[in-house]
Amino acid sequence: MGKADKPEKNKKNQKHFWKDFKAELKKVNWPTRSQVINNTVVVLVIVAIVTALCFVLDLAFEALNTYGIDKLKSAVQNSVSNTVENVVDNNTVGNNIVDGNTVQNDTNQVADENSETNQVTNIVEDSQE
Repeated sequence: MGKADKPEKNKKNQKHFWKDFKAELKKVNWPTRSQVINNTVVVLVIVAIVTALCFVLDLAFEALNTYGIDKLKSAVQNSVSNTVENVVDNNTVGNNIVDGNTVQNDTNQVADENSETNQVTNIVEDSQE
């Protein structure tokens, strides 16, 4: 067996492959034209139904988000902002976080401002008497 035998064997294998390929295609049970049309219509109808269902669900979830979750979020934000305003109004000062850096507010400064306000109030009261 030399190199000359391999090309002949290769050609025989290719011929054998194509003969087998044609034989297998003849065994295939091909659908009729009406079966192809019916199956195509069924697939298109199912795709249309699934598309409509996804569209309706998308609208429903968007409405739920707009009228439910967003309103709930805004109510919570309003509640938090009112609480923050009440805390600031009561001169309660804590730690604030600004751009990732912790900044401590000086409570003595707030106390000094309160004492200055009290002094101004006393001066005004004294001048009115």
